[in-house]
Amino acid sequence: MMTAFYRALLRLYPASFRADYSAELGRTFEENVRDRGRVGAAFAAIADVVPNAIAVHWEILVQDLRYTARTLNASRGFALAAILVTALGVGANTATFSVADFVLVRPLPFKQPDRLVRLCEGPREGGGWGCMNQLSPANYRDVAEATRSFEGWGAFTGGDVNLVSSGEPVRSAAVQVTAQVFPILGVSPLIGRVFDSTSVADAASVVLSHGLWQSQFGGDDRILGTTLQLDGTPYVVIGVMPPTFRFPSENVALWRPLTLREEDFLNRENTYLDGVGRLKNGVNFEQGRTELATVFDRLARDHPETNAETGFSYFRQRDYVFPRNRLMLLGLCGASLCMLLLTCANLANLLLARAAGRERELAVRAALGAGRERLVRQMLTESIALAIMGGAAGVLAAALAVPLLSSLVPSSTLPMASEPRVDLRVFAIAAVFSGLTGLGFGLLPALRVGGQTGFVALREGARGGGRRQRLRTVLVGIEVAVSVMLLVLSGLLIRAVWRVQSVNPGFAADNVLTVRTALPSPKYDEPARRADFYNRVLTNVRALPGVEQAAYTSGLPMVLTGGIAGVVVPGHEARPGRREGVSIRFVSSQFFDALRVPVRSGRDVEDTDTRDRALVAVVSESFAQRYWPNADPIGKTFQIRNQNRTVVGVVGDIKVRGLERTNEPQVYAPANQQPDSLGNLYISKDLLIRSSRQGMTLLPAIREIVKQVDPEQPLSNVRTMASVVGDQTADRSAQLRILVALAVLALLLAGVGIHGLLAFTVAQRSREIGVRLALGAEPSLIARMIVSEAMRMAVLGVVPGILGAYAAARAMSALLFGVRPEDPLTISAAAFLCLATAVLGCLRPAIRAARVDPMSALRTE
Repeated sequence: MMTAFYRALLRLYPASFRADYSAELGRTFEENVRDRGRVGAAFAAIADVVPNAIAVHWEILVQDLRYTARTLNASRGFALAAILVTALGVGANTATFSVADFVLVRPLPFKQPDRLVRLCEGPREGGGWGCMNQLSPANYRDVAEATRSFEGWGAFTGGDVNLVSSGEPVRSAAVQVTAQVFPILGVSPLIGRVFDSTSVADAASVVLSHGLWQSQFGGDDRILGTTLQLDGTPYVVIGVMPPTFRFPSENVALWRPLTLREEDFLNRENTYLDGVGRLKNGVNFEQGRTELATVFDRLARDHPETNAETGFSYFRQRDYVFPRNRLMLLGLCGASLCMLLLTCANLANLLLARAAGRERELAVRAALGAGRERLVRQMLTESIALAIMGGAAGVLAAALAVPLLSSLVPSSTLPMASEPRVDLRVFAIAAVFSGLTGLGFGLLPALRVGGQTGFVALREGARGGGRRQRLRTVLVGIEVAVSVMLLVLSGLLIRAVWRVQSVNPGFAADNVLTVRTALPSPKYDEPARRADFYNRVLTNVRALPGVEQAAYTSGLPMVLTGGIAGVVVPGHEARPGRREGVSIRFVSSQFFDALRVPVRSGRDVEDTDTRDRALVAVVSESFAQRYWPNADPIGKTFQIRNQNRTVVGVVGDIKVRGLERTNEPQVYAPANQQPDSLGNLYISKDLLIRSSRQGMTLLPAIREIVKQVDPEQPLSNVRTMASVVGDQTADRSAQLRILVALAVLALLLAGVGIHGLLAFTVAQRSREIGVRLALGAEPSLIARMIVSEAMRMAVLGVVPGILGAYAAARAMSALLFGVRPEDPLTISAAAFLCLATAVLGCLRPAIRAARVDPMSALRTE
């Protein structure tokens, strides 16, 4: 038994060492057993064998590394190619997975973040409103009181504020939160405290973000107790949150208390809250969903007039990423894995070709006594060394690429204070990819070489077997298939982006500058005071040189829907606003001229449309077609927001929800006819200026005009309408650029693989080609033979590549914007590019084959 134990222990040594010394070591062990006993001999053997085995392995590793350095230095072209190929695969995957890890996996900076959930309203059946429809205060209260699966619920709502302190007034992103939100998130303030639901004084308090504390107050520790002016109302600073705290999104600068009054619970259709909750210990996510379903079913029964169609949208805080962003990231991860597969296939081909070229050298070493294990170990050392160097280059490439991929991070919904970067997690990913590439795809060539050690390999002109040739052909076919997949997907997404960009937004975005001057409450609660501000600013802005038109609106198209409201039209059945609502905006005169929105009939909004005159509205063509399809809408009346308005004009439709989404019909009411009590969503705030000059050159003059009207009014959200439209496809374009780059690299690697295999084939078959030529074969026939071989390999990869691309395209159909996954034009173009690449890759080997000298080839053999 002890002999078996010692034989097992000796397996820690390399096979060559065991072959030379195992007998002698065995006799020594038997002597120790007689002298020390079994236990003593066993411990002594372990103490002797383990360190010595490590030393022997280290000595062999040093020898292999020195030999690897010499051989790679002698074949620098091969080494550089292998390192670059590995760097491409490792770098692409490391960069992509670092971003995906940041967005989809990395724990959020809250206490036990896996138990945090979000809640808002959604439809009872079918599709989803997402969190575009938030909770009403009444529904939120009922959920908080009725559920037992949750430790607690908090509510919050967004709303920027004008911050006035010792410096220039600024517009800051703010959130109103109930006192329960901070305890639910489980994050303590850096200094000070958070809101207390029992403190009446906290109604006028504010908690600052670390970034605002640093930028506006220089990180002054004496900030606690300081009074700030937020929208003209004094607030006392009671706390500062740590740098890592961002809630509900990255750009929030401060938090104010949200106090719900009794009158807030009267209207269940007034949805403006988001809910955040924490599951109790031992309660899983689905149990919470089941209880919420029961609560919303009861609300539908108890309040059918408002909740008959109201369901809920419930998800983990970690999962609050828009589906399109998630799908884009997963699509890029898939493309990167394809790139890794392509890299591995190419590297395996390179290693097989190198191994075939070294058969004679390895056979000589085997004849001189090197065992198969020793040869395999040497080859693996080379492949792993190449993988390590390629992996290091890949990490460097990933570090450069990650900032470019940051455009795919949905910062508007992700409560993270940092950006994706190359850290220890990413290094671990890179190590895994490098190990898979070097070990996994270096092992097969090494084992094949280890088995080819017979004396036949020493013979002059020994040729590689057909089995190895078939393996390399399959590897090239895999490269072509991956290239086709990436090309097809890139082509489909390119066509989708073209389709989106060709959508007519309904307005002209060129030469239009937008500036936000959000008027604070209660300072501008009176409509007359708001109207005075608008009129004074517009009068002075319109007088600036180069300004053609200037107008105010309550929301920019594609940025705000304008607010969705239900309408009551005489002769039509009233329907809930959620099912058949319209977008409503309050605009000043020149709005349609500034955006070049065509007036189809009637007139534009005018400055004389004031509160003391009849309430009027301009409607879109889709609105007129919905309610008066066979009649002239001018002069017709309807009710919206409890006001009766008369249609005075019809204009073209605008893509208010963006280029890709279905858009509601639109209603435009005069800004000078705003009702007394109006939510911030409907108050005019965005100034549009069309000019013949470069828009940004007007900004200093606009700033001075606003300062003269109200010194405490800041400017914010300065941008052009062209950038607003461009943002509609910005994330698509970022993904597309990456995917196209991967596809081009894949195509080049496939071309290199085909070229390398055919060049190797010509070299291996030079005697056969020489015989053919000597027997009278035409050089052109030889060239066609090589070209046909390339076409066969290309077709071998094109067909499965098309099938794989179709399956992937179906999974990504939400990104294709009406482009069919089986689009024949895209598939044909991708197949043609791959076949053309195959032709280009085989030209040089084909020409070389046609120029083989028969006599030289026969003499060489």
